Amino acid sequence: QEQLVESGGGLVQPGGSLRLSCAASGFSLDSWNIGWFRRAPGKGREGVSCINESGRETYYADSVKGRFTISRDNAKNTVYLQMNSLKSEDAAVYSCAARSGPPVSIPRLYNYWGQGTQVTVSS
Repeated sequence: QEQLVESGGGLVQPGGSLRLSCAASGFSLDSWNIGWFRRAPGKGREGVSCINESGRETYYADSVKGRFTISRDNAKNTVYLQMNSLKSEDAAVYSCAARSGPPVSIPRLYNYWGQGTQVTVSS
């Protein structure tokens, strides 16, 4: 089965950092574009970042520009989201998703989703 599994979430202080991982099983990520999305309580799903197959094209939501970095290691079949200078408003469940087309920030255009990993930002 084609599956995505996120990891790396947890509790962090404001200003701290976390690195999320999105690992694929059952298929190779090297031909897929990957997006990171998040959903906070009481809010809709928000596109955070996305990356194309080669890793040479990346995109970020305005709210995370300069703080988050998306990357991929196709040899490890994994995509990462480095999150620095975390704020309370970054707290959410973060999910990764895959699609065969160009990277976009529209959830309905992605084919495969992970279950998500919780990020909590609290002092």
